[in-house]
Amino acid sequence: MSELLSRITSEPDKFGGKPCVRNMRIRVIDVLELLATGMSQEQLLQEHPDLEADDIKACLLFAAKRSNYPFLKAA
Repeated sequence: MSELLSRITSEPDKFGGKPCVRNMRIRVIDVLELLATGMSQEQLLQEHPDLEADDIKACLLFAAKRSNYPFLKAA
């Protein structure tokens, strides 16, 4: 799992420090939005030849981990 997450990088001089794929100018959010609009992983890889299948998995894992936070119940 940490091997996949190591593909997600963040640099202050690229996209204001937004999470990107392997120091490239492909943001995690871009990959997620393309998948959410219905683009298949195969299409995504075809249209972005610098991406690898593990990059897509890393983006999904990154998003899952970022959204996993505890909920507090109001008393």
